[in-house]
Amino acid sequence: MNFETTVEINAPLDTVWETLVDVDRWPEWTRSISAVKRLDEGAVGAGSRVRIKQPGMTALVWQVAEFEPGASFAWRAASLGVTIIGTHRLVRTNDQRVSVTFGIRQSGALAPMIALLTAARTKRYVQMEADGLKRRAEDVSAARNRSAPPE
Repeated sequence: MNFETTVEINAPLDTVWETLVDVDRWPEWTRSISAVKRLDEGAVGAGSRVRIKQPGMTALVWQVAEFEPGASFAWRAASLGVTIIGTHRLVRTNDQRVSVTFGIRQSGALAPMIALLTAARTKRYVQMEADGLKRRAEDVSAARNRSAPPE
């Protein structure tokens, strides 16, 4: 199964990126994540590992496989003969707007069967994450604008 969704966010790229890579706070802005536990210290980056629990699913350990600060990251998890790759790509469309694409790709011997069982939920969760990131980043951006001194 391959699935992508894109959301346009009215916030500066730095705000969106900071919100996205602060994975510890994901349960605050998306109902698709019930618990996050970082398995190593420091900022999220290549090699970082995170245990994520999603409602109705087994907790998985995701490891960051690709990391381009301010632009993208991809992480990978494996379970039941399926490898799952989650992608997150940011593209600045102007100073105050960012396009973010979330993607999920499943592969492996059992991927077709797992996709039949979980495709609807997976698509719903990815969309919830995109929508949640949009709300959180726009809220953070608005709060920063309200507290900034007038020019």
